[in-house]
Amino acid sequence: MLFSGERVRLRKMSSEDASTYHRWRNDIEIMHFADSSLDVFTYADTEKFVKNITESNNSRIYMIEELEANNPIGITSLINIDYGNRNAECNISIGDKSYWGKGFGQESFRLLLDFAFNELNLHKVYLRVFSFNKGAIKLYQKLGFYEEGELIEQFYRDGSWHNVIFMGLLKRNYNK
Repeated sequence: MLFSGERVRLRKMSSEDASTYHRWRNDIEIMHFADSSLDVFTYADTEKFVKNITESNNSRIYMIEELEANNPIGITSLINIDYGNRNAECNISIGDKSYWGKGFGQESFRLLLDFAFNELNLHKVYLRVFSFNKGAIKLYQKLGFYEEGELIEQFYRDGSWHNVIFMGLLKRNYNK
């Protein structure tokens, strides 16, 4: 099945997922790797965000579910999809910290990339990653992403300045 792997499946995010996503979105440890502002969101903010992104014509957002326990463990998405130029920004976040470092992110991201390249026929996907997120950078490189540029000292966190790295992946360079 297109959206199912050995240990995870992807399903479209819905309004019923707002409470789960809200919990992850307000967990500073999770957002440390995903959001440069580390803001705190109200539940209404999260509901509005989920509604906007799930109803968008140029975004696809999926809940990552672990198959054995049948519970959500994260999200992955394609945003800013440019159908004319066949590219999109992609991202992933494992919100259930008990699944960190166990390969669930890699399996989930492969499902998303397979969909992006084989079903949407995208030519390129790209992403932004914080320079201190070495695990994510290693994963992206393993999948074939390459560094395209860097914003130097873009945000301040934990007493020092950090860069934002832009990475891209062309369909022909995707390492399945």
